[in-house]
Amino acid sequence: MNRTAPPPPVDAEDRRLIKAMQGGLPLVPRPYHALAETLGLAPEETMARLRRMLADGIIRRIGAVPNHYRLGYTANGMTVWDVADDAVAAAGSAVGALAFVSHCYQRPRHLPLWPYNLFAMVHGRSRDEVERRVAEIAELLDDRSRAHAVLYSTRILKKTGLRLAD
Repeated sequence: MNRTAPPPPVDAEDRRLIKAMQGGLPLVPRPYHALAETLGLAPEETMARLRRMLADGIIRRIGAVPNHYRLGYTANGMTVWDVADDAVAAAGSAVGALAFVSHCYQRPRHLPLWPYNLFAMVHGRSRDEVERRVAEIAELLDDRSRAHAVLYSTRILKKTGLRLAD
């Protein structure tokens, strides 16, 4: 995808499809087929439209958004790491591959107050569990990390995806 080019147009069917997915996919064995039936489209057309919108960057991703609190993961910490800029890509790949890291990404530093440039979300059933996992990340990063902190969630702020206005 060329990020400088404007996104391709979204036609009325694409818009109906996006709006139908705003509340989540149906919890059935073949959710795209159920979605297609709801919209009066062929399943193949529905999936082709979704693939095209993903490829064009109209939709960034389709994924599950679990409510960690309801699953018992009540200690959720965003770990932030100060990693040398020339090492952050490899470090991020290694950290992101850990099974207990739900998402990992690079962000710009905001010096002098915010030296951290690598973020990794760790979920646990207790803060002790999260701290053990943070220690694993620290060991993995070793001397590539100059400092780190853990920012614990205190409430859920957002659990929604794309929303189109009418």
